[in-house]
Formats: sequence, structure tokens, C-alpha cells
Amino acid sequence: MAEKMLKIELVKSTIGAVPKHKLTVAALGLKKLHSTVTLPDNAATRGMIQQVGYLLKVEEA
Repeated sequence: MAEKMLKIELVKSTIGAVPKHKLTVAALGLKKLHSTVTLPDNAATRGMIQQVGYLLKVEEA
């Protein structure tokens, strides 16, 4: 069975965000506005998304 994946896009700038949230966005692999990454749907990824969800757009890939 294939693991579920999430497509994550940075839709809001990290300028003015909490420094910890900037680091979380970087840990997700997002560098520039509208950049996209595909990551596995697991507890660690979901936790990071929950923390900085206001900056992201998430959909199942």
C-alpha cells in the first residue's frame, strides 16, 4: 500500500511571522512564496502544518 502524500504550498509571506514559525516553514522545505513540496502524510508533518497552517495551502497528492 502506497503512503499518502501531501502537497504543501507557501501562500503567505513569513515576513512578520513568529521566528519559530519561520524555522518551521524552512524545515518543511519551503523557501519562496508559492513554492511547493510533497511530503508524506505522517504525525510530524501534520504537526508542522498545524503550527503554521495560516501560511500554507495543503491538499492531498
